[in-house]
Amino acid sequence: MASVLFRFARDLRLEDHAGLAVAARHGVIVPALIIDPVLHARVAMSPRRASFFVHAVRALDEALRAQGSHLIVRRGPLRPTILALAGELDVRAVIWSASYDAAAMREESDLRAALEERGVITPIVHDAPAIPPEETAAAKLAPGEGYRALAPYIDVWRSREVTSHEAPLLMRFAEVNIESEPLPDENDFALTDVDDDATPSGAARKLKTFLRQDALQYDVAVNVPADVRTSHLSAHLSFGTIAARTVVRETKHRADDPFLLAEERASLRRFLRSLAQRDFFLQLSWYQPQTQSEPLQSKMRQFPFRTTHEHLEAWKEGKTGFPLVDAGMRQLHATGWMHPHVRSIAASFLCFDLEVDWRVGVEEWDRYLIEDEPALAAGNWQWVAGVGADLAAYPRIYNPVKGARRFDPEGVYARTWIAELAQGMARAPQSQPALPLFGKNGYPPPLLDHEQAARSFLERYSAFVNAATPADAPRSNR
Repeated sequence: MASVLFRFARDLRLEDHAGLAVAARHGVIVPALIIDPVLHARVAMSPRRASFFVHAVRALDEALRAQGSHLIVRRGPLRPTILALAGELDVRAVIWSASYDAAAMREESDLRAALEERGVITPIVHDAPAIPPEETAAAKLAPGEGYRALAPYIDVWRSREVTSHEAPLLMRFAEVNIESEPLPDENDFALTDVDDDATPSGAARKLKTFLRQDALQYDVAVNVPADVRTSHLSAHLSFGTIAARTVVRETKHRADDPFLLAEERASLRRFLRSLAQRDFFLQLSWYQPQTQSEPLQSKMRQFPFRTTHEHLEAWKEGKTGFPLVDAGMRQLHATGWMHPHVRSIAASFLCFDLEVDWRVGVEEWDRYLIEDEPALAAGNWQWVAGVGADLAAYPRIYNPVKGARRFDPEGVYARTWIAELAQGMARAPQSQPALPLFGKNGYPPPLLDHEQAARSFLERYSAFVNAATPADAPRSNR
C-alpha cells in the first residue's frame, strides 16, 4: 500500500483529526514533525508555551507508538526538509493541517508549489476551525473572500453541521524504520512548567469537567475576573490536543439536555458563540492574511498610534495604578493566561489610555501566553483597538475603574494577583486614596486620568476619521 507523509504542527493528537482522515485516503501514514524556524520562533517566545508544546509532542509520540509507529522528527527550513523527507520515503502525497498566520501560510504555499511540481498530492486541509472557511464563505452572495463582520458570519456558522473525523476505518500508521532526530526538549527551548496536562486525554477530561457544571455558568464567569469557571481550553485548542469540532459537538450535545434551566442554556449558547468567534478570526486571516501585521480597516492603517509611551513599561509590569489592568498583567506573567474579560480591559488601556499601537500589545503578550494562535491574537487585538472587524462607529473604550466596580467589587481578583493589595485591606481600592499603602514601596497611584485620556483619544480619532477621504472609508462588510 502506498505511503503518505503527514506533517504535524499545531494539531498534536490522533482523535477527530481532519488532516489524518484525509491522509488515510491516500495510504499508510508516515507521521512527522518538522521543527522549522517559523514554528521554533513561535514556540520559543514563551517558556510556558514551549513546555506545553514539548509535553504535547511527547504524548503524540507515545500514542503513535501504541499504534506501532513513531514520530519522525526533523529540524531545519520547512521546504527543503519536507522535500528531502518526501523523497527519502517516496510518498505519493504530503498532507498537513493549514495554518492561518501570514508567515506560516507563505511557507506552506511555497512548499505546496514545490511538491506539486514533483507530482506529489498536497490537498488543503482545515483542522483548526470547527467549520472550514470555505464552507462559510460559500454562503455569501459573492463567495471566495470570507466574512469581514462577525454578526452575519455567526448566523451562517450556526447553520452548519460540524463534521466528525473520529477513527477513520482506513487509518493506518507506518512502521517507521528511517532515522529520527530526538523529540523536542530543553535543548531546543527554555522551559517553564505549566499547571496543565498538555495531552489529548488531559484536554478531554478538562472539557468533560467543564461541560458537566462550569459551562452552565459561563455567561457569568466570562465577565467576572475572579470566577475561574471558563473552559481554560485555549492552549489545547491552539496546539490541537483537542479539536474545536469536538468541543462544539459536545457543547451542543450538552445543550440538548431537557432538564437545563433557561439561563444554563444561555451560558452554553454564549460559549458556542465564543467558539464561533474563534473560527471567525481564523477565516478572516485565511482570506485577509495581511491583517497579521496591518489593520483590516484601510482607513486606520495611517492612524498615528504610538510605538512607545512613558508609561508603557508600567503597563507591561502591571504597575499602572488601575487594579484590574495590573492584576490581569500579573496573572499573565504568573500563569501564561489571563481572564477573557480582563484581556479586553488591559488591551483597551494600552490602545486608548496610552494610545499605543495594538501590535506592541501582541508582541508583549506573546512573551507569556501559553496559547499560540497568531491569527486570533491579531483579530482580537484589532477588534479591541477599533481597527479591525468591529464595525462600531467609535472604538469601544473600556473604563478600568467602572469595570472593577462592576465585575470585581470586592477586589477578590485584584488582591489575588497584586501582592501589595493582598494584605491589610478588606477590599482592593477602585480609586487610590492617599495612604502609606501607595507609597514608594507600595502599590502606585493611577498613572493618568482615564476619563481625560479617553476623551483625548476620541478627539484625535474623530479628527482623523473626518479628515479621511471617501476612498479610505471601510468596505462593506459581509
